[in-house]
Amino acid sequence: MPQSTNLRLLLSSANCHRRHPFSAASNFFPKHLSFSSSFQFFLKPQFKTREIPLLFATFSSYSKKPYATNNNSNNNNKNSRSFNRNRSTLSETAKKGDNNNNNNKNNSDKGGFFAMEEKNTSADEKFGFNRKRAEGRDDSDRPKKHLQLKSRKLNPANTISYVQILGTGMDTQDTSPSVLLFFDKQRFIFNAGEGLQRFCSEHKIKLSKIDHIFLSRVCSETAGGLPGLLLTLAGMGDEGMSVNVWGPSDLKYLVDAMKSFIPNAAMVNTRSFGPTPDSNESSRSMPHRIDEPFVLIDDEVVKLSAILLRPSLLEVSEPMKEKSSANGDISVVYICELAEIKGKFDPKKAIALGLRPGPKFRELQLGNSVKSDNQDVMVHPSDVLGPSVAGPIVILVDCPTSSHLHELSSLKCLAPYYIDTAYDVPEGSKLVNCVIHLTPESVSKTEDYRMWMSKFGGAQHIMAGHEMKNIEVPILKASARIAARLNYLCPQFFPSPGFWSLQNLNLLPSEAMASPPKIPLLRTSALIPAENLLKFQLRPYANLGLDKSSIPSLSSPSEIIEELLSEIPEVKDASQQITSFWSDNKKDINMEKTITEEPWLSENTLPPCLENLTRKDMEIVLLGTGSSQPSKYRNVSSIFIDLFSKGSLLLDCGEGTLGQLKRRFGVQGADEAVRKLRCIWISHIHADHHTGLARILALRRDLLKGTSHEPVIVVGPRQLKRFLAAYQRLEDLDMQFLDCSQTTEASIESNQGDNNNNNNNNKNGNADSTLFTRGVPMQSYWKRPISPSQVAAALPILESLKKVLNEAGLEALISFPVIHCPQAFGVAIRAADRVNAAGKNIPGWKIVYSGDTRPCPELVRASQGATVLIHEATFEDSMIDEAVARNHSTTKEAVEVGNSAGAYRIILTHFSQRYPKIPVFEESHMHKTCVAFDMMSVNLADVHVLPRVVPYLKLLFRDEMIVDESEDVDLVTAIA
Repeated sequence: MPQSTNLRLLLSSANCHRRHPFSAASNFFPKHLSFSSSFQFFLKPQFKTREIPLLFATFSSYSKKPYATNNNSNNNNKNSRSFNRNRSTLSETAKKGDNNNNNNKNNSDKGGFFAMEEKNTSADEKFGFNRKRAEGRDDSDRPKKHLQLKSRKLNPANTISYVQILGTGMDTQDTSPSVLLFFDKQRFIFNAGEGLQRFCSEHKIKLSKIDHIFLSRVCSETAGGLPGLLLTLAGMGDEGMSVNVWGPSDLKYLVDAMKSFIPNAAMVNTRSFGPTPDSNESSRSMPHRIDEPFVLIDDEVVKLSAILLRPSLLEVSEPMKEKSSANGDISVVYICELAEIKGKFDPKKAIALGLRPGPKFRELQLGNSVKSDNQDVMVHPSDVLGPSVAGPIVILVDCPTSSHLHELSSLKCLAPYYIDTAYDVPEGSKLVNCVIHLTPESVSKTEDYRMWMSKFGGAQHIMAGHEMKNIEVPILKASARIAARLNYLCPQFFPSPGFWSLQNLNLLPSEAMASPPKIPLLRTSALIPAENLLKFQLRPYANLGLDKSSIPSLSSPSEIIEELLSEIPEVKDASQQITSFWSDNKKDINMEKTITEEPWLSENTLPPCLENLTRKDMEIVLLGTGSSQPSKYRNVSSIFIDLFSKGSLLLDCGEGTLGQLKRRFGVQGADEAVRKLRCIWISHIHADHHTGLARILALRRDLLKGTSHEPVIVVGPRQLKRFLAAYQRLEDLDMQFLDCSQTTEASIESNQGDNNNNNNNNKNGNADSTLFTRGVPMQSYWKRPISPSQVAAALPILESLKKVLNEAGLEALISFPVIHCPQAFGVAIRAADRVNAAGKNIPGWKIVYSGDTRPCPELVRASQGATVLIHEATFEDSMIDEAVARNHSTTKEAVEVGNSAGAYRIILTHFSQRYPKIPVFEESHMHKTCVAFDMMSVNLADVHVLPRVVPYLKLLFRDEMIVDESEDVDLVTAIA
């Protein structure tokens, strides 16, 4: 393969003398730096330009095969490039010269879809990538999807029906639990918090069967998983699927926000109910109370109604009234009334009335009158059926605050569902069988709320509002099992997960642990703490009531390790050998080695930036290491940079990031991690990299409410601002936004030179122009440069970022464009230099994160001398065509980029979900590299050990290094 050759050509011919902020020097970083007074947090080298050293020693491991050249191809995608595995070597190509075109005419890849153009094309053009995808034009050739709703023939008899708790968020308290209402031919889900897809994948609940999604509130807690779910459904099969989404009037704000990255076809069936405030008026102009329910569905199976619940303003002080009535405060009470159960059919009565057995018997059972066969009379269902039984009723309640409780207690439309006791049902009342409470404990355990609950008589109450009973139970058992095994093997890189720590229970607020008030009318037996997959059976009627048969058993860490040691006994010795890497006296360890190590693994040379480090300097926590969509074993992209007492940063924030933080640090530890977040950097607009952002920002807002603090700075691509601006109409996110392009080297140098020089605006807007030749820059979807007003508006936020970085001990945060999609970036972060006790200057460490990308010159330049390069490695080496088509990297390509840049250590991440547990890689080129796993925590003081752990990881997964070829993995539509 030609990757190494083309990187060398690319770097040697494409602006190799261009000044950049991270040129390699003898000690990894330039010493002679000066900074302007206003932007000294950005590196600005003041020295003569020089050629970047080309460090391609390991590129010889590639088979050097050139690209195909086929000028006679009928390919319509002439802007795309790919590798061809069936070509001569590079040296042979050089000898053949122009004859290479003719020799390869008949060997084009799949009709020349990725065929290279003329041989004199610049090195930038020769490197393999899909230009249409990089410029956002790859959808133009695809037929527009018209996503269809599923058409189902309902079954009025419904032999099976139940409600079930889908325990999303209950072990980490980061989202509201979801509830499934199941019928033979229909499926409803209430709430779609982050992690719903992972949960359903774990427990084999097919989301493709869902017909309707209902939101009890419209906020990040209840709807954080909705964007990813809509995208997944839209990508299923050849045609894609759509689903009905229901919510209060605030839903339109969420839909407006999602339009920035979700196709309209996926959202055409979103439906809001309730009055909508005029855009020019306060939401207080809405009716204060709505006493009539909204009937959303009324068919032969179920009648589903919604009652809006708005916070009472009576108990709120005047200055807080407007804030209390903000968008996102409306909650919903859902009432599900199943169709009545017809009485038993009596054939003897039918025959006595002159009917012959046959179709008319069926009509009567369906409730239709028929003409007698032998008598001149009409036979009615009541003549031949026993007494009907009222259908079961389930109510779902989400009462988020005490202000909502005041309104809930006074709702007159709920009066028909109230009864005094379990056995005395007044005529006209409707007997409620089950009430599912999504209400938080801070409200549900108050005396007023319990008094309201008692009005439902004998109903059973499932308390699903973050009940403490579930906090020690890992919802995602598959990933928890792997985390426990990794922790046993190497606790230094895989600390014990926080969700198994029962000490969290003692840290909860005292009011949450208080015993419930004693109310005579509410039986203790009627209170059921929600558990994962708990059911309440509705049909058949004989089984009406609780069903705990699906609740999974709790697996303790000791059980998991016992199983591991029985499967792979060598792991015990392997764990001791890994521990020896941190031992001061390795001679004390005397055992036969389980793993044969390569000679280069004994290298003890450390870069100067790692001298005299403490364990409180910096730690990298890989929260999500999978691509496209969450899976059983890997969540989507997110990297937590812990600077300990100096704060923290997030690099990307895919769905479920908050849940991963809580699984890693525990419930309270994660709150502290979010509280000290100072900057969140997002690489590009694809959903697997940013849909967890709103939940993180909302929690930080709540944690810091009432304290003096600065808004968090979100640095992201231009399109992300559109999403955040629209979303903030729903709930305040307490953040400032900065365009990635305004933190590139070109933009910073422009601002340092002359902030008022409008001639530099094109440079700002086209910071990524060096990725292409012939004057074709990769710009945003709107193809416009940054305006002078945008530059001016960004200056105060740049100053804030400067302050944040300085306080965090960082010298630079530089974004750089990469080849993936429009406005895709990587980032380089460098710490400030230090002075040790002897007065010696120690250069700061440097972390580089690639985002999603093909190997490209900007990434190699930015990675020069990096302490740690975190590089995406979506595909295995044999899938180079797929990597080029989707503008991703293979494992070997990622390693070679790090090698060419002289990076000290390389961490591979963003693996395709084809590789469920461990990716496919060649150990022979991993001498400075390690593969990442969710919750892997790499302290900067330990980075030198990373490659030595790789052989032991292969041992741990020796029977599981397989590719998942299941139907759930759709590479064409899923790999973003």
